[in-house]
Amino acid sequence: MCLGFSYVGLIWLIMLLVPNFIWTKNKPKDYERYVHHESKVLLFFERAGQFIVTPVALAFSDFNFKGWNFWCAVLVISLLCMVLYEVFWIRYFRSDKTMKDFYKSLLGIPVAGATLPVIAFFLLGIYGGNGLMIIGSIILGIGHVGIHLAHKKEVSDPKPKKHMVRRMLIGIPKVIVSLALIIVLGFFAVVIIGRNVNQIKRAIDYGDGINKSEYVTLNGQEQYILTLGHNTSNPVIISLHGGPGGPTTSGDYCWIDHLTDEYTVISWDQRGCGRTYYHNVNTDPNNGTVSFKQAMDDLDALVDYARNTYQQDKVIVMGHSYGSLLGSQYVLEHPEKVSGYVGIGQEVIEEGLYAYTYDYEDALAKAKQAGDDTAEMEKAYEKLMNNPTVANMSALSNSTLKYHSARVTKDVSTVAIIFSPYFGVDDARWYGVILSSLAGSTAYEDLEKPLIDYLLDFNAYKRNMDFQIPVLFISGSDDWACPVEPIEEYYDAITAPKKETYLVDGCGHSPQGQLPEEFCRAIKGFLSGKIER
Repeated sequence: MCLGFSYVGLIWLIMLLVPNFIWTKNKPKDYERYVHHESKVLLFFERAGQFIVTPVALAFSDFNFKGWNFWCAVLVISLLCMVLYEVFWIRYFRSDKTMKDFYKSLLGIPVAGATLPVIAFFLLGIYGGNGLMIIGSIILGIGHVGIHLAHKKEVSDPKPKKHMVRRMLIGIPKVIVSLALIIVLGFFAVVIIGRNVNQIKRAIDYGDGINKSEYVTLNGQEQYILTLGHNTSNPVIISLHGGPGGPTTSGDYCWIDHLTDEYTVISWDQRGCGRTYYHNVNTDPNNGTVSFKQAMDDLDALVDYARNTYQQDKVIVMGHSYGSLLGSQYVLEHPEKVSGYVGIGQEVIEEGLYAYTYDYEDALAKAKQAGDDTAEMEKAYEKLMNNPTVANMSALSNSTLKYHSARVTKDVSTVAIIFSPYFGVDDARWYGVILSSLAGSTAYEDLEKPLIDYLLDFNAYKRNMDFQIPVLFISGSDDWACPVEPIEEYYDAITAPKKETYLVDGCGHSPQGQLPEEFCRAIKGFLSGKIER
């Protein structure tokens, strides 16, 4: 929720109040006869709703137009409700102005004069992601619509009963549609309110520190970062997401919060993905500037930004999966700017689809030992070897999952993303691009091709292995995306002034999102020299 004047809210209020002002001079002839019967409880809800909706509509800039995206459909429907609301009033003012005229349905919408603005402001709350507006419009709806439904019942003539079959044919679809709308809109309402509560809570928790989403210029391109910390004088950790092109910034707070008492942590949507991609989509729609060298240069620029902004001589680099490839190569090249490195699910060998073959061969052996049919798994592996697409990688992983599932099934990161105050439209759009690859779309692979090609050709043994800074490799013990045994062999091969490995027992590829407290304890222990096992 963002405080600030809303011109959209003002327009909606004008459309609401002007006809109501005219109505005070054009009330139904027999209106006063019914007013005295109004429920005091419903009147309370109506006034309370008005008290919330009116100032909220003006005081939050969330409702202003944010550019064209799929949420605009909600804003358009909200506007349509207000336009129909004006049509309702025009029809009434041109009528004989009786109570029956006032409560005549519009396009099948009962008590349209009450229902339409409530729906419009509720949808405005959905569009703006503003829980106060959602709650206010629900309260207003209970009172305002409730009062007018009671009046409508009083003035309406008894309707002849319809044939049972006809009533069912009309009623059942209405009930189904109504329930579907309630479930969908209810879900959005709960999520938005949850995000708002999270936002307020975090603003309080980080009141004396930093809780900042921003775009910073790295090598001529504005790129998205989220910075969290209770004290900006603490050492800085730069967290690198996996993928490539798999930003997790909106949900990373679920584990970063366990570090921010001692560290300032920067999460970053790297060039060519997530919010950074859409922020620059007009100037680089095809990711023409994306390459691994550019990623290294961008990381170097971000390191310098962090060092200068937080007055640190050195930073700590932490990378997950593909991010560990980027991070490890960076710290090997720039040890003078880094005080420590943490590799989560450290990338060692992807050359020749090594990790997928390692996963497949182990699962195949277990399947044969169990006497299971391996035809589907073998077919998936052959298909991947012939055509290494994201969809084929996913198909092979799914076929081996029975034999390589993590024992820890807890995953706090999914809930964290759903209720994340940092989650935005561009995050959803990018997740859509990634998920579309599972259905055969090549959009994600086309955009990330230079980095995917680099990843699939990577072999850490062919690179420098002399780390000049402390190194921690931390993995889930049940990680088969970046298998543990090759990481342990690589750990034995590297040199470093200090090195440690830590396995989070039972976790898979993302232990930080499964058991964040243990994960962060291990990192704090390593960085302080007191790792606990």
